[in-house]
Parts: sequence; structure tokens; C-alpha cells
Amino acid sequence: MKIQHIELNELGWSTWFEKQAQCGASDTIARVAAVDRDQLLLMDHAGSFRARLAGSFMYHHHGSEELPCVGDWVCVERHAGDDYGMIHALIERRTSLRRKSAGNATEFQMIAANVDYVIIVQSCHFDFNLKRLERYLVMVSEGGAEPYILLTKTDLVEAAMLEYQMATIRSAGIAVPISTLSNVTQQGIDDVRQLLQPGKTYCFVGSSGVGKSTLINTLIGKDLQETKTVSHTGEGRHTTVRRELLLLKGGALVIDNPGMREFGIVDADSGIDASFADITRLAAGCRYRDCRHTNEPHCAVTAAVESGDISQQHYENYIKLTEESAFYELSYAQRRKKDHDFGKYIKSAKKDLKEH
Repeated sequence: MKIQHIELNELGWSTWFEKQAQCGASDTIARVAAVDRDQLLLMDHAGSFRARLAGSFMYHHHGSEELPCVGDWVCVERHAGDDYGMIHALIERRTSLRRKSAGNATEFQMIAANVDYVIIVQSCHFDFNLKRLERYLVMVSEGGAEPYILLTKTDLVEAAMLEYQMATIRSAGIAVPISTLSNVTQQGIDDVRQLLQPGKTYCFVGSSGVGKSTLINTLIGKDLQETKTVSHTGEGRHTTVRRELLLLKGGALVIDNPGMREFGIVDADSGIDASFADITRLAAGCRYRDCRHTNEPHCAVTAAVESGDISQQHYENYIKLTEESAFYELSYAQRRKKDHDFGKYIKSAKKDLKEH
């Protein structure tokens, strides 16, 4: 299989993916730009085309996290004259962004894959929320991408309020780069453009109406992403309805996302350690190695809270996210074991039927 390195590199391909790829002799490489139910929009060196999952692939892959999502690389077979390509394999992901599915389910929902940077967007006007920001940072770190923070709608708040919000972020021990932006005055747009490197993939996440789609329209230079009018409060009512990978004129790739206020976490121990590095460092000084940092004696973390070295809010969010991750990780493991046991039962039953 011949790989067009130069063209695919412009879509984010690298030697890392080349080492993972195990495609058939008749397959080519393509990247998932969008997912519409049972159809996928793919991009390769020749342009965009539609594809479907091969029956053999769907037979062996059932979980939502096992199916291609925006940003994935796939092995696809496409013959001249075919309306659709046929996806035979999913190439291993280098990074991912996922969340617990909404509601009581313990499934993962894949947001994007093979993202280099995740830009967490919060509006300075009504949307600023430190707990939600820390939640996003946990899952970004867990998935292996680099996080950025973008505070938008700076034209709607006083300078003192913006300084307070940035100080709040820093006081929580968050050392992630922060940029500010006004889509109205365009102040800060050049800083965002400088972040975007050719061949790198950037995923924009945040609540509805914080300005993600308007910003991407500005970067693209036209109104490609549908938006709605701004409300009387100054908050946008933008309507991104699907995730889509877009190639900018400068060579960077961006993914817009529908607004997400609920961002449940699961199996995120390393992400929590990275996002709450100040608490992780203090935990090394606790008397007990299995200290949960709640009621245990000689706990370095609770001592830091009592002395004011760590804010109460920052500590409480750490405990909440740790407990939430542990709860859903256990539920997820139990569900997978149940599915595994059921699969073994079905195989055994089929074997018995054949023998009789």
C-alpha cells in the first residue's frame, strides 16, 4: 500500500500512525471528517468522499468507543465508480477526547480522536465556571492532548472582572496557557491564529453560545458554521449540530463541537493527577499511602486546605471528580465483565447446539 506522505501529513498524518497502520493491500488511508449515523465523511489526498463500515468490522466492534469518530484514521477500500468507500479497520488513536455518555449509562461517548490541542472555551459573560473548567482539563489530560483555555466575549465585561477570572484560574493551580478574545472587536483573534500550526488538529469545546462557531467562521473567512443571532443578554445562540473536521487556509485543522454543559468523567486517574498536580504533590506527604484526603489523620492535603494554601473550592472539586471517576470506572468494569460473561455463554451455547 502506497501512502502519499506529503498530502496526508497536511491532514495530520505522521510516522506514529504509519507504524500502527495495518491495512489490507487494496486499502488506502483516510481521515474521518464527520459522522452521520451509518455514513462517514472521509478526507484523503484526493478530497472528500462518503464511506460505510464493513459488516466484518461492525461484527467485531460493538462499543461506541470502538467505532470511528471525528479525527480518526481508517483503512478504507474504494473502487472507481463506487458511491461509497468501505471501512475495514480503525488505526490506533494517538490521543482522544471522550466523556461519559449522558444520563445513567456507563458507556463512553467519543468526542474526537487524534487531536493535538483542545481549546476549552468559556465566555467571561455568564458562562465562566471553574469547576466545569477543571472537569474539562481532567479529560483533556486523560486523553493525551494539550489543553488551552480561551475566555471569550471580553467586550461584555469590565477589565477588572477579566483579571479576577484569570486570577481565579491561576489560584486553582492551573498553569495551562490562557488567551482572551472578543468576536465583536476582534481583539485577541491574532493570538488565536498564532496558536494554529499547519498539520496540527485543534478541537474547540465548551457550552453553547460561547462563540466557538463564530470564531471558526472568522478563521475560515466565511460563514461555514451555522450560527444564530445573539440574545439580549449578549450570549450567543449558536447551533453547531455535528462535529466536523475542517481544514483552514493556513493548514491547521479544527473541530467544532455542539455545546456541552454535561461532561461526565470515567476512568480518569491520570487526568486528575495531571490537572490537580498541586494536590498530587502534597499527597506524597500524607502518612498513609492509601489516604483519600477526607478524614484520615496526618493528611497533607486537608492540612493545606485548613492553612489556606489550597482553596476549599479547588479541594472539593478534586474530591468530587475523584469519587465520580472511581464510581463510573467500577460500573464500567462491571458492565464489561457482564458483557464478556454473556458472550462466553453464547459461544458455549452455540457449541452445544452444534454437538447435538
